[in-house]
Amino acid sequence: MSTDPVIGQLELAMDQRVLGALLEKQRTVPASYPLTLNALRTACNQSSSRDPVTDYRDEDLQQCLRSLRDRDLVRYVWAGRGSRAVKYHQTYVWAGRGSRAVKYHQTLAEHLELDDAGWALLTVLLLRGPQAPGQLKTRTERLHPFESREQVEQRLRRLADASLVMELDRQPGQQDARWVHALGPVAAAHDRAGANESAPDLETVLADGPAARDTAVRGVYSAVAHDYLANRRAEPESKPFEQWLLTRLRAQAGPGPMLDIGCGPGHLSDFLAQDGAAVTGVDLTPAMVELATAEFPDVHFEVGTVLDLLKPTTAAGWAGICAWYSLIHLAPSELGAAFASMHRVLAPGGWALVAVHAGAEVARIDE
Repeated sequence: MSTDPVIGQLELAMDQRVLGALLEKQRTVPASYPLTLNALRTACNQSSSRDPVTDYRDEDLQQCLRSLRDRDLVRYVWAGRGSRAVKYHQTYVWAGRGSRAVKYHQTLAEHLELDDAGWALLTVLLLRGPQAPGQLKTRTERLHPFESREQVEQRLRRLADASLVMELDRQPGQQDARWVHALGPVAAAHDRAGANESAPDLETVLADGPAARDTAVRGVYSAVAHDYLANRRAEPESKPFEQWLLTRLRAQAGPGPMLDIGCGPGHLSDFLAQDGAAVTGVDLTPAMVELATAEFPDVHFEVGTVLDLLKPTTAAGWAGICAWYSLIHLAPSELGAAFASMHRVLAPGGWALVAVHAGAEVARIDE
């Protein structure tokens, strides 16, 4: 635990959330910082990048802010010439000669002797509870980029030496141990932490970053491309329900162009083409695209990713999109961008069919 006499112990969940939100917004939206009460409430209660998601009221936040002010962790100022809007930060400085605006400058990092890396890690731990190093690498990107998971672990151990963070025991189903901040009781701040104690780390696929994951995926599928096609060439005809789904998608798309994302060796693209679709297959792995082009020369295939889709050259958007088990290599944090990418290129009134595996674990298949 921190022994700093100014910081003390952040006993309440709201204390931790408020300070974490202020630390985050100072880095991510400096033009809007310090924060008004309304902006702070929004930052605390936002549904993304928060665990747990909260619904703090103004009166509760005001009481929390008064308590933090009494401990010299937050100061109030009148912001702007002639303005009466109170903004919040962790301590204060005067903003410019002759200016009536007083702005706040947090001293948490100074009290704890934090560099940018330590600031980023503590901020995300305050906002999101127990996390594995791979998760922290991904989630601190906007605050401070780490080159590798090992670099994150090294910085965490330095923070642990200063009694600012601690490592939790690895639980069943977890590939890596999780870390928590030591500025206060995390169980009180994150009501779901206990319930998630044995939850698998679904972000582990990004442990070394998206580029490394993509390289690994390309390598595996390049090695098994021909065997993959041999094992699946009879699909979907051999699976009546899947055949019905794909035929239904083709009918809903009508005469418009269709996109097969993660097409692999092209067997589903060819099935759609045989049903009359003007289909384009896209895959991350060049070896798969090369094989698909050789096996099904009447269908157009190209290299691409679900996160960087293009609209068709013949229409304003794709009338139908098939993502048949093509999102399974993404981390949960990437799914929003993937669906946004599909929505961006889908024609108005278009249809999308997405197939994924059931379950809540990361499965590693070696054969």
